[in-house]
Amino acid sequence: MPNPSKPRMVGINHVALEVGDIRAALEFYGTIFDIRLRGQAPGMAFIDMGDQFLALSEGRSQKPDHHRHFGLVVDNRAPVRAALKKLGAKILPSRGLDFLDPWGNHIQVVEYENIQFTKADHILQGMQLTELNKNNHALDELRAKNMAPADV
Repeated sequence: MPNPSKPRMVGINHVALEVGDIRAALEFYGTIFDIRLRGQAPGMAFIDMGDQFLALSEGRSQKPDHHRHFGLVVDNRAPVRAALKKLGAKILPSRGLDFLDPWGNHIQVVEYENIQFTKADHILQGMQLTELNKNNHALDELRAKNMAPADV
């Protein structure tokens, strides 16, 4: 049951990654993904992800991430792996697809159909991704929380 005295988390607006160079980061991520630049500021770039965004910020100085990562949802993981191999990016051992970008950011790539995370139909339509669906496992997880779409 929700606790009315505490705010509830409802999602993530954006993830911020520190990179060494904005232009190089945009080139790297643009080689792998179909990106749309939301905006730029000195030392920053913002990549659209539908109703969310990825913020890139110059100035990474820490060692590469090992366990700390973020999960990036895609419509199809196979071309991501192929692009990473072509770029010579470090693909990490995992059950799925994890990699380090050139600055040591650990990215875990997951397919939309496999996870509970759900985009509203009008967001998918705006992203021209109306053919995306959930697999049965993801739908079962959503049903258990009373969050499955009514039509499935």
